[in-house]
Amino acid sequence: MKSRLREEFYKTGRFKDFPVYDLHGHMGSLCAIHFPAPDADSMVKSMEKSGVKMLVFCHHAALLSPDIGNRANIEAVRRYPERLRAYCAINPNHPKIIEKDLQSFDRYYGNTYVGFKFLASYHGCSITNPRYESALNMAEERKLMVLLHTWGSSDLCGPAQVRKIAEKYPGARILLGHSCHNAWDEAVKLTKDFPNVYLELCAVLNDRGPLEKLAGEADTGRIVFGTDLPWFSYNYYIGAVLGADITDETRIKILSSNAEKLLSEHIEIPS
Repeated sequence: MKSRLREEFYKTGRFKDFPVYDLHGHMGSLCAIHFPAPDADSMVKSMEKSGVKMLVFCHHAALLSPDIGNRANIEAVRRYPERLRAYCAINPNHPKIIEKDLQSFDRYYGNTYVGFKFLASYHGCSITNPRYESALNMAEERKLMVLLHTWGSSDLCGPAQVRKIAEKYPGARILLGHSCHNAWDEAVKLTKDFPNVYLELCAVLNDRGPLEKLAGEADTGRIVFGTDLPWFSYNYYIGAVLGADITDETRIKILSSNAEKLLSEHIEIPS
């Protein structure tokens, strides 16, 4: 299928008529893994090169180093307020830290945070655990984004657990990080059953075929782009969207307008 967008990006490395938004990023080093460009400065350079207007991320330290926690998110956004927003990490193994972060959420809402990030399979705690309830209640009240790490084979963050959360918190914007990877039929059904559920494409784009299935069977207005930056590059993941057998109209929704609509509920997007 001929694509104006594909030809444009391959020639110039960006799109002329719209910006890209990345709704699933991280930041910082991680043990036993080498990232060529994991710091805020390098990541923003990657964004500029590929025409990515804004990245919503959650720092590895916020998720996995309780002694640092969400301070890492706040400091990065403070450095690049025009380019970055963050998910407030919720680590269910440290309820006192959760309480403290939620108490300060108002101070950083909009200017730093647009929602929450749960990493259930790393933390060893199901997303249905009551320890997440305080954050989910806030997300419900304010229509915040909640980026879940989801995986089809998981009994902590698989389709069955997502269904319970989506049903109980219909006001929250539930982003399925990795789109319940390999459980594509269940992911599509979740979007059909719950208008507050969105599919996010990290790891989906590592394989040929799943994006075409999701775009062909789910509402294309609820599929959003994410890279796991610095885990994957923009050339790789934007290229995967451009290489998929979908229309340019769908590509623009995935890469730009769907995310812009979500973000505009919480922030004034810089021109």
